[in-house]
Amino acid sequence: MASKQQGPTAAGAGATGAAAAGRAPLRPANRGAANPSAAAAPSAAATTKPSAATTTTTTTTKKETTTTTTNAKVWTLDDFDVGRPLGRGKFGAVYLARERSSGYVVALKVLHKQQLAASRVEHQLRREVEIQSHLRHPNILRLFGYFHDRERVFLILEYAAKGELYKELQRSGRFSEPKAATHVAALAGALAYCHAKHVFHRDIKPENLLVGLGGQVKIADFGWSVHAPSGRRRTLCGTLDYLPPEMVEGREHGPGVDVWGLGVLAYEFLFGGPPFEAAGHQETYRRIVRVDLQFPEAPAVSSGARDFVRAMLKRDPASRLSLDAVCEHPWIVANADAAVLLHAQQQAAGRRAAAAAAQTQTQQQQAAGGAP
Repeated sequence: MASKQQGPTAAGAGATGAAAAGRAPLRPANRGAANPSAAAAPSAAATTKPSAATTTTTTTTKKETTTTTTNAKVWTLDDFDVGRPLGRGKFGAVYLARERSSGYVVALKVLHKQQLAASRVEHQLRREVEIQSHLRHPNILRLFGYFHDRERVFLILEYAAKGELYKELQRSGRFSEPKAATHVAALAGALAYCHAKHVFHRDIKPENLLVGLGGQVKIADFGWSVHAPSGRRRTLCGTLDYLPPEMVEGREHGPGVDVWGLGVLAYEFLFGGPPFEAAGHQETYRRIVRVDLQFPEAPAVSSGARDFVRAMLKRDPASRLSLDAVCEHPWIVANADAAVLLHAQQQAAGRRAAAAAAQTQTQQQQAAGGAP
């Protein structure tokens, strides 16, 4: 699979060789700073966490000012035995570490404040940490907490024992249909969970995915994510090959941007490269806007897989297959791992029930308010 030049990322200090050779996040002029990739580094197969995180605490000592999202625990570097580096990037590095009191293994991301400030990505990092620290889903990388001293910011992340999905895809060239369907079903559930919390990821791609010890895929980079209760945004961001038509054309975009991204990802899983790749940026833009979707004769892929990709990559966001409907598509049902599929279907049913209950409550309140 051909690789492209990787652009600088804000919290993406753990960019390893594969990620460093990956696609560059889109950084148009006057559109803000670089993508603060919160997890370009390995992280994420843990099933428990070091300490619960619910509030923010700031403590000043002679040695350092420490900020943490934990309730009772104020983290410092002395709480960890730091081991080998897992990856390096523009703003620092990620290390394998063990929390001393519990023996719990984590990935400790170390970012240098001076480099963050020089690239003007402090705001993006704050937003990313705020969003990721509040997400609890088996297919989303956990951010357990953070602390800092005068020179560095430390992020306490899950450790992904099997590393980057991008590396795995590079090695294999493409995934089998069962593996592709399993990953897509899991990611659809994770993205639908984010959308229920009004969070749009906006940069789904193999470089931003990690693999846990049990083989579970995890979204590990929220650098371009946004919390948007209004449901609409205009910022042009993400990665060129994964941009949806509405973003390329400068129109408002909403949750449909992640549906499109998942469709592009499914295509790349199946064929080993993105669907609208072209020699230059302008030609890529044109192919995206036209939805110039072409399927190569080789490798051979089933008609069900092609139908699924077409259902995701619709020009009109409202016409795209919904994330909750992904787990009901015949190709997903026929190919995805049974346990992953069942979990995704249960999640979707729960969200539908919650939405129906909320609608009923709203109607009852409106009726009561209008009663004489």
